Amino acid sequence: MLLGALIDAGASLPSVQRAVGGVVPSEVQVGTHTTRRAGLRAVRAQVTSVADDHPHRRWADIRLLLEQAPLTIGVRESALTVFTLLADAEARVHGLPAEEVTFHEVGSWDAIADVVGVCAALADLGVAEVTASPVALGSGRVGTAHGDLPVPAPAVIELARGWPVSSGGDGELATPTGMALLRGLAAQSGPIPAMTVSAVGVGAGSRDPAGRANVVRVVVGEPASGAATSTMWVLETNVDDIDPRVWPSVLAALLDAGAADAWLVPIVMKKGRPAHTLRVLGTDAQRATLRAQMFALTGTLGVREAPVQRTALDRAVVPVDVEGGRVRIKVGLRDGTVDVATPEFEDAATLAGQRGVPVRHVLDEANAAAAARGLRRGARWPAGGDPQAGAAI
Repeated sequence: MLLGALIDAGASLPSVQRAVGGVVPSEVQVGTHTTRRAGLRAVRAQVTSVADDHPHRRWADIRLLLEQAPLTIGVRESALTVFTLLADAEARVHGLPAEEVTFHEVGSWDAIADVVGVCAALADLGVAEVTASPVALGSGRVGTAHGDLPVPAPAVIELARGWPVSSGGDGELATPTGMALLRGLAAQSGPIPAMTVSAVGVGAGSRDPAGRANVVRVVVGEPASGAATSTMWVLETNVDDIDPRVWPSVLAALLDAGAADAWLVPIVMKKGRPAHTLRVLGTDAQRATLRAQMFALTGTLGVREAPVQRTALDRAVVPVDVEGGRVRIKVGLRDGTVDVATPEFEDAATLAGQRGVPVRHVLDEANAAAAARGLRRGARWPAGGDPQAGAAI
C-alpha cells in the first residue's frame, strides 16, 4: 500500500523495478493498476513471482543480497535498516539469533520487493525526511505459520515499541513489513509538517472492507520557508543528590549524544530540599539513547517523557574575520530575511584568550563584522553561508 501510494505520488515504476531486480534478478515483477476503495481512487502495487521457485532465505542471506546488489548507497542503507529492524523483531519473538531468522509471514522475495521498492521510490522522489502518523493496528485474529494469533501479530507489536499506536478496526491493519518500513524510514511521528505540497499519492492493498477507505496516503512537499515545525520529546527528571559541579559535564554529554537541547531548572523538593529538574529535548528516535544517558549520568530513579511541538527557524553559519582569527555567526532566517545573527561565544572566548583581551571586545568586533556583511535583522538572505548548514547549533 505504501509502495502504491509513492508511485501514485510520482515515483518511477521502472526505477523501482530496476532496484528490486538488482537484488533478486528474474524473480519478481512489480506492476500497478488503478482501483477504488470506498469511492476513492487509489493505486495498487502488485508484486508477483516470475520464478518457478524461490530460495529459502534467512536474514543473513538477504543482507548479503542487499550488500552486493547494484543499488545506490541511500537505497541500500535504507533497505538494510528496515530489514535489520524486521529481523531483530522476529528474533525477539522467536528467541533466535537475528542471523537465523527466516521470514515466514513475509516471504523473503515479496518482502525484498516491498522494502527495496519503497526505499527506491523515496529516493526517486528525492525525499530527504519522512514523518508518519500514529498507526492503527487492527483487532481480531490472524492465521500465521505458527498458528492462530491475536492482532497485532507479535512482530508488529515488537516493532511498535516507542511509536504511538491505536487498536480498533477489523482485522490486521499493520503488518510486520509495514511497521518495519515506518520505523526504519520515519524520523518521527506527528501531524503533517509545515510544507508546500507538491504531490499526493494514495495506495491500496487487496482488502476492501465496508464503511471506510482502506488506503495509505503520502503527501510530498518542500518544507515551509522560514520555519519548520516538528514533534520532539522532552525527557525530564528531578535530582537533589548530585554535586552541582557535575552538572556542566552532564549537559555537555547529553548534547554530545545528540540532544537538540539540555537545560536545568532550579526547584525545591520535599522537606525544602534544593534540587534541579534536568530537561532534555530530542527526537523520538533519540529517546532511548537520551533516557539511558540520563540514568547513567545522574543516578535518577525515573524519567518522565512528553511530546512537544518545536518550530525552528532556518539556520546558517557564516564565519567573519576579526583581529587574530575568525568567529562564526549563527544566523536565524525567517521568510528569506535575517531574524537573528549572534556570534558563537566559544569562538570569541578562544580568540580573547589568545589575544589577552576581554571577551566582550571580540564579541563587539564580530557583531560589527557581521553587520558589514549584511547580517543584520531584516536584511535579505543570502548574505553568505548556507541555510541549514548550522541546523545542529
